[in-house]
Formats: sequence, structure tokens, C-alpha cells
Amino acid sequence: MLQIIEVKSKKERREFVEYPLRLYKGERCFVPPLYGDEIKLFTDKNIYSKTCESVFYIAQRDGKTVGRIQGILQKQYNEIHAQKQVRFTRFDCEDDAETAKALFDAVEAWAREKQMTAVVGPLGYSDMEREGLLIEGFEYLSTFEEQYNYPYYAALIENCGYTKDVDWVESRLFSSEEDERLRKFGQRALERNNLHVGGEKLGKRAYIKKYADGIFSCIDECYKDLYGTVPFTREMQRQMVSQFKLILNKKYIRVICDENEKVVAFGLCLPGIGEAVQKSGGRLTLGCLFRLLKAIRRPRTIDLGLVGILPQYRKSGLSAFIITVLQDMLKDKHIEYLETNLNLETNANIQTQWKHFENIRHKRRRSYIKLL
Repeated sequence: MLQIIEVKSKKERREFVEYPLRLYKGERCFVPPLYGDEIKLFTDKNIYSKTCESVFYIAQRDGKTVGRIQGILQKQYNEIHAQKQVRFTRFDCEDDAETAKALFDAVEAWAREKQMTAVVGPLGYSDMEREGLLIEGFEYLSTFEEQYNYPYYAALIENCGYTKDVDWVESRLFSSEEDERLRKFGQRALERNNLHVGGEKLGKRAYIKKYADGIFSCIDECYKDLYGTVPFTREMQRQMVSQFKLILNKKYIRVICDENEKVVAFGLCLPGIGEAVQKSGGRLTLGCLFRLLKAIRRPRTIDLGLVGILPQYRKSGLSAFIITVLQDMLKDKHIEYLETNLNLETNANIQTQWKHFENIRHKRRRSYIKLL
């Protein structure tokens, strides 16, 4: 007998977090999130609880967990964009239509209780969470920032009445012959606009302290019109810094500032740590920490996190400078390639930049929508 249980108890919370670790055991392309971060979702340490409402469900058949799903009412996004949407995320399920339908029925009933008129996803609390259902590229290792899923998920979701809302595409970038003209153009862009690279002599902690606010302000301005994004509150900023500071390597971060040290552009890349967290299931064991530190110091791959240029500088040539920064990363012999992570398929501006690299487009992700 199939049961849908709203997660309430400590035992149920652990089961919600640990179910995908069992479902994907042995799957070489699955990269778990950090276990501790997932547990925090249920506590007051989850700062999104101040701006969102959440519900968590697990599906059990004869006492055995066979699926899970989370629903999010992202009040910020709905208010800014005049929407009445609930998001679904953290959907994992056996290959069974009955189980999937029961999970989505539960989220949709919750959405109707909240007087919402649509369910969309997979989308997290913000653009900084894992989003999009993998529909192409199942043979490639996920990055730490991405969620892997089995190929059958798309059919389960679509059979519940969901249709495409948007797609993202992803590419791998490899070293290619350098165009010296591009480098000169990027340097002239800095000089013409009286800009400079910030914090080159600062240590990581001082660097983060000095530029974190400016980077987040830049993110809010640059990403405000993109799909699913919300502005960062001060609490959200602190949580993001806390979550990511361990895996940041200053070598793979650039901020470009004006004469008043205001951040006008930035590039935030992360060492690829996917393989480092696989063995421990995302738990920060001593072995995992050793692998993490090794991957952070000498990564084999680099994940492109966020890149932003304030609107008034977008035609200044700064994009050329950022491209040369990425090209320089590939000069390190231990770096095999860069992962772009998610680019909206309609974002031609960013995708055009990848022509400066040898590249393959290897993954596609989708966000679905269902009107209630």
C-alpha cells in the first residue's frame, strides 16, 4: 500500500535526506549535496524560512521509502513578478507512475490550499540552489552545483501533466589557441573605463569580507530579470558565504572595480569537487575533507558559478577580459576543462562567448510548469 507522509519528525527528516543516497548508490554520475546543508533545511538555520513556506513529503510502500518531493512557496518571487506559483524541488522517485503522481498530487493540493494557480520546477529557494531536470547528458558526471536524475524522471513528470517552461544548456570548455587581439581588447576596456582588478594582494578571508557585498549587489542587478531568480536579503548573503567559503579558491575569482572600489563586474568559479564528496554521501568525514582540500588546491576541473557585468558596462569590452581570465585558468596543466553549468537556452549573449574555446554542449535541463 502506497502512503504519502508529510515530513515532521526527526526520523522522517533523515529519511527525506538519505533516500536519494540509496536510490543513486553506485551511480557514477550522481554527486550528492552536503548532508549537513540538507538537514539544515528543516531548522531555523535555513534563512529562506523567513521569505518562503515549505512542505516535504515522502512516499512509502509497505513501510519502505520509494519517493520524495519538496514544495516551496517563494513569496519574494511571486510578489516581484505578480505570480501565484509553488515550486517543486528535491523530487526523487522509483520508476513508478503511481508513486510520482501521488507525490505531485500532494504538492498540488498544498499549492491549492495556498491559493496558488501553478506549480513549476525543479526550482529551489533561489537561483543559487540546484535547479532543472536533466533531460540530456546522463553519461556525464554532475558538478557539485547540479542535481543528477535518472532518464525516466521526465516521463514521470510529464505524465502528471507538466510541460516545458524553459530549458538550460551546459557546455564543457577546453583550451584553444589564444587570440591575442581579445586580450588586448579586454585590457583596453579596463583602461578606457578607469577600472582595475580588485584585491589581488588580499588573502581569501579579507577578499571575501571586502567584496562580498559588492558581488551580491552586482548579482541582484545582473540577474534580476532571469528566470526564477530572487534578490538576496542580508541573511541569504551570509548563508551563501558560509556554505561556499570552504570550497572557494581565490585564484578562480575575479572582481573588477571602479576608482571607488565599487564592484562593476565579477567572475566566480569553483574548483570541481563533485568526485570529492561522492564517496561519503556528502558527509564531511575526515576522508571527505582530505579529498576536498586536495580538489580545492589543485582541481582537475573548474565549475563556472556566476559571471556578471553591470548593465552600463556591458558594451565596454569587459566580457573580453573575463574570457581571457577563463582562458588563463586552462593554462594550468592540472585543469582539464571548465564546466559552464546552466545557461538559459535563450541567453545568446553568454553562449556566444564559448566560441572562444574548444567546446562541447553536453547537457540540457528543463523546468516544467502545470497550471492548476
